[in-house]
Amino acid sequence: MIKSISFWSFAPGIGVEEVLKKTKELGYEAVELTLEAEGDITADTPDEKLAEIKQMADDLGLQLPTFATGLHWGDPLILPGGAEGAAGIEIVKHELRCASILGAETVLTVPCTVAPDLDYDDAYNTGLQVYRKLGALGAEAGVNVGVENVWNKFLVSPLEFARFVDEVDHPNVVAYFDVGNVLLFGYPQQWIRILGRRIKAVHFKDFRTGVGTLDGFVDLLEGDVMWDEVIAALNAIGYEGAVTAEMMPPYNYHPWRLLEATSKSMDAILGR
Repeated sequence: MIKSISFWSFAPGIGVEEVLKKTKELGYEAVELTLEAEGDITADTPDEKLAEIKQMADDLGLQLPTFATGLHWGDPLILPGGAEGAAGIEIVKHELRCASILGAETVLTVPCTVAPDLDYDDAYNTGLQVYRKLGALGAEAGVNVGVENVWNKFLVSPLEFARFVDEVDHPNVVAYFDVGNVLLFGYPQQWIRILGRRIKAVHFKDFRTGVGTLDGFVDLLEGDVMWDEVIAALNAIGYEGAVTAEMMPPYNYHPWRLLEATSKSMDAILGR
């Protein structure tokens, strides 16, 4: 498996070039870069600049296997009432362009948040339509479109998550599995077994179920994730892709300590 760190784990204001250098220095093999509203990688970043970033990573011996964005929270793929989110689809198009140039195999997407103004069944049915379109766009770009499990009241069991991916029925629509996000209502090793080879990207986080809120997310090895079982499950499904530590927010003071500690914890988890 590829030991990776999220761009969001770095202190705000740090540019991509410094992130790449620090990623290498701290012992990671890869970094998950992100599409932002402002910064080095946005919807307006030209192809030439992205190619320069890819070259910097290559020169450092780093991989860029996955690509993410948080912009879907403001512009979801499925809108209240069940309509398709045109702005959200445009965001995915920008993700796919960036990912293709950077050499990423999978982009992260969050479909929507089920709420009083978005019924669950409408979200599901519209989601199938949206992801079939995104799958076709992904195929054109040579990039997978990953559906992530988050606290959005949608796809809340591994059986349903697997069913959703299967019903989309496009080889470029895959599962982006977050280990820590399921601890509140399940066991990640079970999700991994059930989702199986649908999983093409993985986030590492840890969580204390006794807290049960966002404050329950803690540093790796400090929560309730059964890491030996998780790694065994990933090995059992033949997963060899990126495992990206998504540690947020960065420490207010001495933020490098979080990245150093995470690197060492990942080595322990991965048996290195």
